[in-house]
Amino acid sequence: MTIGKLLFKIIDNIENVICRTLLASFVILLFIQIVSRQVFNYSISWSEELSTYMFVWFVYFGASYATKLAAHNRVTFQFKFFPPVVAVISEAIADLIWVCFNGYFVFLSYDFVFNKMNLFWKSQTLGFPMKYVYMILPIAFALMTLRILQVNYYKLVKGIDIRDPESLEVEKLIESSDQQNKSS
Repeated sequence: MTIGKLLFKIIDNIENVICRTLLASFVILLFIQIVSRQVFNYSISWSEELSTYMFVWFVYFGASYATKLAAHNRVTFQFKFFPPVVAVISEAIADLIWVCFNGYFVFLSYDFVFNKMNLFWKSQTLGFPMKYVYMILPIAFALMTLRILQVNYYKLVKGIDIRDPESLEVEKLIESSDQQNKSS
C-alpha cells in the first residue's frame, strides 16, 4: 500500500468515525433534551447549544465526505452538449476554481481563528472559547480541497469517473482499479 492510499484510508476512517460520533451524539442529546422537557418539565440549557455546534461540525465533515463521492450539487446539463473532452476539461477547470476558492477560504479562516479571534469570545451557555467551534472552517475546507484533488486524480489520471455515488459503489470501483493496475 502506498503512502497516499494509506493517508487517504486514515482520513477516511477519521472522517467516518467523527461523522458517526457527531450524528449519534447530537441526536441522543436532542432526544434527552426533549424527554427532559416533556416528561420532567426541565430544560438542559447547554444541550441545545452543544448539539448545534456538533451539527455544524457534522455538516462540514459531511461536506468533505460528499466531495469524496463527487456528490456535491453542480450544474452539469450543459456538458451534455459538449464533446466529452470539452466536458472533462470544463469540469476540471471548475474544480480548479473550487480548489482556489477553498485554498483562499482556508487561509482566511485560519487567519481569523488563530490570529484575529479573541480568546475571550465564549459560547453563551457552555463557556468554552468559540475558537474551538470555528476551527472546523479551515479543517473542513482543507479536507474538501484534498478530496477534490483526489476525485480529479481518479477521474483524470486513473480514468475512474466517480459521478453517481448512488449507482456506483465508489470504494469497490477504486479497489478493483487498483488491483487491475497491480496485475498489469
